[in-house]
Amino acid sequence: MIHKYKLNGYNLCLDVHSGAVHVLDDITYDVLDYCDESMTAEAPETMLKDLSDRYERDELLEAYAALYELYEMGQLFSPDDYEQFADLMTKAPVKSMCINISHDCNLRCEYCFAAKGDFGQGRCLMSFDTAKKAIDFIIAHSGTRHNLEVDFFGGEPLMNFDVVKQTVEYARSIEQKYNKRFRFTITTNGLLLDDEKIDFINREMHNCVLSLDGRKEVNDKLRVTPNGKGCYDIIVPKYQKLVAQRGDKDYYIRGTFTTYSKDFTADVLHMKELGFEQLSIEPVVSDPKLPYSIKEADLPMVFREYERLAKTLIEMRQRGEYFNFFHFMIDLDQGPCAIKRLRGCGCGNEDGQPQ
Repeated sequence: MIHKYKLNGYNLCLDVHSGAVHVLDDITYDVLDYCDESMTAEAPETMLKDLSDRYERDELLEAYAALYELYEMGQLFSPDDYEQFADLMTKAPVKSMCINISHDCNLRCEYCFAAKGDFGQGRCLMSFDTAKKAIDFIIAHSGTRHNLEVDFFGGEPLMNFDVVKQTVEYARSIEQKYNKRFRFTITTNGLLLDDEKIDFINREMHNCVLSLDGRKEVNDKLRVTPNGKGCYDIIVPKYQKLVAQRGDKDYYIRGTFTTYSKDFTADVLHMKELGFEQLSIEPVVSDPKLPYSIKEADLPMVFREYERLAKTLIEMRQRGEYFNFFHFMIDLDQGPCAIKRLRGCGCGNEDGQPQ
């Protein structure tokens, strides 16, 4: 499987299963349309015929040969190595668990997938006895895994803060006995944050996810309290305090964009201006009939906005300004593969040396 696209003046190809990224010249980009998972060393006659009005035959053959070499190297149309293990996953050790510690929430966000907090099952809080059994379950089914991950989720987990604390304390008390190490995460809307909770989260939570949709007018349009008021002014100072005291531990400011905020680059930049550097914003997933839903007609603008955000991030980093956008994280430490027409291997510079 590949993803072939143009961005910032480059012809790009991502080989999904291997993770290889290729930068293509125009002829190689066009030749790629005639390649698939069943490539052979012989160039397709259809390609040679269809592209003969734009490129010389020798050029087409060289471009195809470069792509075929990548195919042979496992960097183009590579197989899904994990597919063979799909049927075995039901027997695999459990390494992580999401504990819905609270089927209740102190917000009534319009787009909430959890039916505004209670998951359509009525408002209730998990008991410590149930949470304790969850910890016992993951230990019993984790096999020889040492590191285990538990996410406190809801609703709003801080509405059941005492049980969160008890659960963490219990898990920590048996780590050494079972040779385990728990890494906890919590997702919160921030309303109930205070000094005690901030200290606990920053001490015990390996990661925390803080919900904020961006600009005040965007956030407060759909993220509202039961009385219909927005929450921006309440939560932002609390988030800033938590992050300032967090040190080098992970966190994310996590937002949702809707048809009302398709210019979400502005929201990402606003969160950066608030002092947050670890950012994520994702499209709402909802019934297309709902007024805030992303419609099919919105998609071209959404795609352009992702490109705008990517360009903005690049420009800011070139100026020495930093923020991390979760969905643009891809390991390019070794550099992308750059394919030129007169190169046998597409993994280096003009002299064949790695970039």
